[in-house]
Amino acid sequence: MDGCLNLNKTEFEKQRLIVLDRLTRIRVVKSKNIKKAFLNVPREEFLPEKLRIRAYEDTPLPIGWGQTISAIHMVLIMLEELKLSKGLTVLEIGTGSGYHAALCAEVIKSDSKGCVYTIERIKKLAVFALRNIVKTGYRKWVRVFHRDGSKGLPEKAPFDRILVTAASPSIPKPLIEQLNDPGVMVIPVGGLHLWQELIVVEKINGEIKQVNRGGVAFVPLIGEYGFKYNNGIIDN
Repeated sequence: MDGCLNLNKTEFEKQRLIVLDRLTRIRVVKSKNIKKAFLNVPREEFLPEKLRIRAYEDTPLPIGWGQTISAIHMVLIMLEELKLSKGLTVLEIGTGSGYHAALCAEVIKSDSKGCVYTIERIKKLAVFALRNIVKTGYRKWVRVFHRDGSKGLPEKAPFDRILVTAASPSIPKPLIEQLNDPGVMVIPVGGLHLWQELIVVEKINGEIKQVNRGGVAFVPLIGEYGFKYNNGIIDN
């Protein structure tokens, strides 16, 4: 029998509380709105069935098509750096299974404002994410697009916040242009697998400020302004 069948909703909620307590004690997560979002969004619903039993292991997990759902601590670090609040418009590059978009939606949603636009380059993964977002009740605040995320989403710009969940060799120019003023972007920048750094970009009065938040490891951002395929090989 699949182990996930032995875990019910209450048991998953208990695991969520244990993880949140640990990450709060070590100061990974600090904001009340981020804590509330983590408790309200069921990570297990954004994983393949056979991996749901591992939903609250603080590690990246495979979601298919060569992609992963980020470790819990990294997801929360990025959410904290975004400085989310109700009513904001968010662009996410790299939908994955939809978990990050749902967390953002939980924080920014309101009756009349707040929307997360999320872009995924792998069509089957975009469909998987949309299904997860619908079944968890976030469809009203999340719109999923299948296209090259490195180009952003100019028809919906500007965005108050931009979250990039794949590493780029540099910060894509279209994303800088589509960031609202004032606005915040969080993006991993660096090589394909090593020497990536989490960069927080702030646009204030037309000026761009960048802060390095330390080393990270993400899958590559594939696209015109990211890494490119060259005869089956990814390069920049």
